[in-house]
Amino acid sequence: MVCLGNICRSPLAEGILNKKLEERSLSWVVDSCGTANYHIGKAPDKRMIQTAAMYNTDISQLKARQFSLADFEKFDLIFTMDKNNFEDVQRLELDNEQRQKVRLLLNEWKPGLDLEVPDPYYGTKMDFINVYELLDEALDSVINNWDAKK
Repeated sequence: MVCLGNICRSPLAEGILNKKLEERSLSWVVDSCGTANYHIGKAPDKRMIQTAAMYNTDISQLKARQFSLADFEKFDLIFTMDKNNFEDVQRLELDNEQRQKVRLLLNEWKPGLDLEVPDPYYGTKMDFINVYELLDEALDSVINNWDAKK
């Protein structure tokens, strides 16, 4: 799960997906990171931690890290929250196999529309709640789409 700073959208996506996988007794490796190095080692934004907690999702223990080339080797899929981060990750690619791993997350839910998860950082509490609800819905699609392919 990739966003810009790894303190709002991507750690929330990691937390929601891990919760859903646990509920379904699925064992996937899920991680989140940012394309920028602004917040390395920091916890998610307190507003996102509070929003996640409202839905019984704990992301408080997560720490921000920056995307690296090693992520192409470690992960089968790399989901980005928006087009800018999609393009930033694609610029780092080495080959076509890696290119195929990078996807806009919301295309799993609404294929081909290239929708973006909005960044709530400068928004209101409602913006954080909307991101939670959007990711919650979209991550069901990720599980349904990819569990069947395993």
